[in-house]
Amino acid sequence: MTSAPPRPILDPNTLKPETRLVHAGILRSQFGENAEGLFLTQGYVYDEAETAEARFSGKEPGFVYSRYSNPTVAMFEARMAALEGAEACRATASGMAAVTSAMLCLVRAGDHVVAGRALFGSCRYVIEDLLPRFGVASTLVDGTDLKAWENAIRPNTRAFFLESPTNPTLEILDIPAIAKLARKAKARLVVDNVFATPLLQSPLKLGADVVVYSATKHIDGQGRVLGGAILASQALIAEHIHNFLRQTGPCLSPFNAWVLLKGIETLQLRVERMQAGARKIADFLAKQKGVTKVLYPGRADHPQAKLAKRQMKGGGTLVSFEVAGGKKGAFRFSNALRLIRISNNLGDAKSLITHPATTTHQRFSREARAEMGIGDGLLRLSVGLEHPDDLRDDLARGLKAL
Repeated sequence: MTSAPPRPILDPNTLKPETRLVHAGILRSQFGENAEGLFLTQGYVYDEAETAEARFSGKEPGFVYSRYSNPTVAMFEARMAALEGAEACRATASGMAAVTSAMLCLVRAGDHVVAGRALFGSCRYVIEDLLPRFGVASTLVDGTDLKAWENAIRPNTRAFFLESPTNPTLEILDIPAIAKLARKAKARLVVDNVFATPLLQSPLKLGADVVVYSATKHIDGQGRVLGGAILASQALIAEHIHNFLRQTGPCLSPFNAWVLLKGIETLQLRVERMQAGARKIADFLAKQKGVTKVLYPGRADHPQAKLAKRQMKGGGTLVSFEVAGGKKGAFRFSNALRLIRISNNLGDAKSLITHPATTTHQRFSREARAEMGIGDGLLRLSVGLEHPDDLRDDLARGLKAL
């Protein structure tokens, strides 16, 4: 029996996002498996020494070592690129490996970086503490103030970095306007898009040069594995990112890549459901006694509501809010919850609540936290897949404890 020629593969760019989430990037072995193959191997063998030479020199495509590339990881990268609308993607062991690698690859000693000051604690560490150790100066600005970005530019500015929405205050930064400033300065803009996900915001289309993700969050979405991704043009990846990752080794485990591939398949279903719940929860909290502030990009009272509507396809899955009583009030509220769990993760199928001042941003002084809008009574709620009525009942339990 002769084997039939392989079916032609559809161009992912012709498919809707829902379809890309399921089919993009699949590489099938000779066994014709339906689920993506899990290749737990460090190395590969060659029929001839000449083949090994050709692969290592780049003259022949193929896998040579799983620190460089791996079939399962390659499928994850291809699917992420198709989802994001990027020319290329490189996977990393965690979201912070993606952030750190992206920034280190774009600068060298003597360069300067401008970043929004409202950042996840580890991101701010990279910008504010790590880069200066290697001779790269940094300036933190109010990310919502375009004039502050412009005034911070120096002749040696080579990169901009921002989160939007920011962690944990959910500020929305004007990505197209900041990208325009970066281009004028001949600097590259790196956007951490983890809160918005590729489904709700497309930074590359808005003018960013590089997009980074913690795939640990919504992309896995079920609290199982760590992972990260860097997305950009093929030229930028080839010139700045590929060799750095190959030589320094922050590679993604093939097993984690396989888990993330299965997570991506349900990403849209989960984000839609979680976002719908977040809208209802934000509206509920805004009416409650003891809640002094609600921050949700999908509400008209958000400080950057018009920008969020223009730049994003929805308000997202996170709600931040302040409760009366400062740290004691926030702790009483959190400890009274029975369904929503206390955790520093987000984007999970289970609803999770975080007190940023004592966890993700605890290393900062009170003054630095105040600059970022992080008060002692601020809580960050990642809304999961539970029924909104059950979540409201649990939040009412927390409010009663106030």
